Amino acid sequence: MTRPFLDNTRARHLFLDLHMLLRPGSGSGRDKDLDGVLHSLGFVQLDSVNTLARAHDLILWSRRGQYRPAALEKAVARHRSAFEHWTHDAAVIPMPFYPVWRLKFARDEARMRARWSDARRPGWEAEIDAVLKHIDNHGAACSLDVGDGEKRASSGWWDWHPSKTALEFLWRSGRLAVCHRRGFRKFYDLAERVIPEDYRARRMDDAEIVDWAMSEALARLGFGTSGELAAFFDIVTRSEAQAWCAEALGCGRIIEADIEMADGSRRRSFTTEALLEHVHTLPAPSTRVRLLSPFDPALRDRARAERLFDFHYRIEIFVPEAKRQYGYYVFPVLQGDRLIGRLDVKRAGQALVLRAFWPERGVRMGKARTSGLMSELDRVAHLAGTDEIRYSPGWLRG
Repeated sequence: MTRPFLDNTRARHLFLDLHMLLRPGSGSGRDKDLDGVLHSLGFVQLDSVNTLARAHDLILWSRRGQYRPAALEKAVARHRSAFEHWTHDAAVIPMPFYPVWRLKFARDEARMRARWSDARRPGWEAEIDAVLKHIDNHGAACSLDVGDGEKRASSGWWDWHPSKTALEFLWRSGRLAVCHRRGFRKFYDLAERVIPEDYRARRMDDAEIVDWAMSEALARLGFGTSGELAAFFDIVTRSEAQAWCAEALGCGRIIEADIEMADGSRRRSFTTEALLEHVHTLPAPSTRVRLLSPFDPALRDRARAERLFDFHYRIEIFVPEAKRQYGYYVFPVLQGDRLIGRLDVKRAGQALVLRAFWPERGVRMGKARTSGLMSELDRVAHLAGTDEIRYSPGWLRG
C-alpha cells in the first residue's frame, strides 16, 4: 500500500498550527486562557538568561501578546494550575499532567543515584533527611536556607554544596515541589503542601503513562519518528517508544506517512489519519513577523527544525566571542511558515537596542517585511518594559 505523502509546506503548516504559531492568536494570556496555552504546548521551558525577556515569558508572549510574567508566576505559586519539573530541561508543566510525572520522578531518582556520586560534591546523600526535616519544620526553603556551616563558593547561584544537591535531588525525585520563585530563585516545599490532592492521589501504571506520553507527543508534533515522540516529554525510553509505535501501528491507531523535508527528501514518520485530515482545514499562515525564544518548543529539537525549515540554529553563549558567527544570544524570527532570520537585540535600561538582524539565505528585506520586524520590536518592548528602541548603525546585515 502506498504511504500517504505530506509535502513540506503542509507539514510546516501542521507543525506550526499545533505549536500555536500559524494563526494570529488572541486571548488574555492569563488564568484559564494561559492554562489552555500551556496544555496545548505541553510544557514551557524555563531559562535564566534575561537579555530581553526570560525564555518562558517570550514563548508565552509569542502566542498571547497580552501575556505578562506575573500570570505564569500566579499559575504556579497561587492557582497551582501548573508545576515545575523536567522534560528534557527545567519546565513549567500543566498540573493535570502531574500523575504522569511519577514515572519521571522514579527514573530521575535512579539516574541521579547512579551518576551524581561522581558528578557532585560528596556528602549530599547524607543531607537528604536533614533537608527534608528542615522543610517539614520550617516551611518552604531555597538553597541558601539549607546546609548551614557547609563550605560554599563566593556566589551561591551555581554552588552545588551538599545540601543544595540534596534539595535538587528531593525535587527531581518528587518528594519536594517548587512552590514559588523569588526573582529566579526556586523555593521548595513538601509536595503534599504544593500539589493539589486530586493530582497526588491519582495513580497510573507504567503502560498507561507510556501510552499517554506517546499519544500526547504525537498530538503536539503532528508527525514524528519513535525517537522524536519519545524525546518530546523525555519520559519514555527509546525501546518503549519503538514498542508502542509497533503496537499502535498494528492496531490502526497510527499510520505511517512520508513527510517531505525542506531539501526535498522524504522522512518516514508516524502520524494519524485525523492529523492528516486536519491539514486540509488549516488557514493560510499569519503574515506577522514573530520574535521567538531560542528555547521555543517549535525549535527545541534543533535537528528536526533544520530538516523541516532549513534553519540551522545554535546558541553561542558558551562560544568565545571572537568565534561567534552571530552573537551571545540571538532570537530566531518567524514569518508565515518560514524562519526568515535571527536578531541580536537586548534590553539596556529603558531601551531596546537592536544590534543586528541577519536574514536567511534568499530572504529579501523589503519595506513591508522591515516594517513588520519593527512592529514586532514595538510589541516586545512592552513585554521587556522598555520605552524606546535604538537601532545600531548597519543593523541590517547582508
